[in-house]
Amino acid sequence: MTLSSTALLTWYDRNRRALPWRALPGHPADPYHVWISEIMLQQTTVTAVIPYYQRFLERFPTLEALAAAPVDDVLVLWAGLGYYSRARNLHRCAGIVAENGGFPRDVESLRALPGIGPYTAAAIAAIAFGIPVIPVDGNVERVTARVFAIEAPLPGSRKLLATQAATLNREKAAQARPSDFAQALFDLGAGICTPRSPACVLCPWQGGCAAQKSGIQALLPRRAPKGDRPARYGVHFLLIDDAGRLLMRKRPPSGLLGGTVELPGTEWLCALWNREDAFIHAPFSDRPAGKTGRIRWEAAGEIKHVFTHFSLSVAVYAARLPVMPNPDDRDGFLVRADELQKNALSSLMRKCVETGLDFIGAAGRDGDPPSKKSGTMRNVKLTEGEGA
Repeated sequence: MTLSSTALLTWYDRNRRALPWRALPGHPADPYHVWISEIMLQQTTVTAVIPYYQRFLERFPTLEALAAAPVDDVLVLWAGLGYYSRARNLHRCAGIVAENGGFPRDVESLRALPGIGPYTAAAIAAIAFGIPVIPVDGNVERVTARVFAIEAPLPGSRKLLATQAATLNREKAAQARPSDFAQALFDLGAGICTPRSPACVLCPWQGGCAAQKSGIQALLPRRAPKGDRPARYGVHFLLIDDAGRLLMRKRPPSGLLGGTVELPGTEWLCALWNREDAFIHAPFSDRPAGKTGRIRWEAAGEIKHVFTHFSLSVAVYAARLPVMPNPDDRDGFLVRADELQKNALSSLMRKCVETGLDFIGAAGRDGDPPSKKSGTMRNVKLTEGEGA
């Protein structure tokens, strides 16, 4: 089998992607840029990450700026990327690295930092510090499965694929350019050895690819069948007053969507909520009626959202008051609708807010009571992980 490092690097020199975090040819990579991009790219596509990365670097141009910022500012810029534990760990890690005077330059020390696992440590070590290791992401797993014709399915084959991937850089050319070699593997998987319809005729490793010789390249890597995600159900309440102020609250700092801002509502349980039990969790439900007047809740719509380990259905109810009562710590806090972007709303909660506001706005425009309007189903396609 011939897997020429020289051939791959020659291809890379001609076809390398221009990415905002990638150093220009002949220039050293910035460890801060590599780290930020690699954390953002976990479970997220390059196309989705680029605008987030650019906004993030505008706000936090240096490690020190990130370390000095409040964690809530980090979460605001992260909102929509999902896996919010990444943002919290990013902030913790920045403080540690800034205090230590910079990133460590070996894989094991990098792995000891918050939020940096085996892959990210290897990526920073290889790309930023020129250590000859192979970072194994999904692209590299796919390339490895094909060039070695490894038919054992993922995720069980992950250890075997990592072992085989570690042999790809044994030639002198790869050892001499570890940063470029790692990124060449990424680009090969992203542009040539794609999940469907790999462009084998353009591949610099075509001659040494065992799967291509056997005609099974498009079938690899195989994956074990996934089980069905369990379903969970919740109810959230959008309350707005005539001054355009919304009642919001903050989730606990750790756990799923930790530290993000949301509409008040119920827990997410495995059974549908009945209206009576759900409305115990409605804003100001424990206040005397004279304090708030009668809040007229109407069904605004339903949101479907997919997390890593479960699917979620959220019923959204909406209501308007002339004047919002002063909330206490139990209720949450007030946010002007036109300033919501300053808060760390997850993509799920953005959809809930949009559904509620659209419903309230439609009723107001047409002069009909909300009960005459039907809410619309919103399907959220972005998958968010369960960040701890």
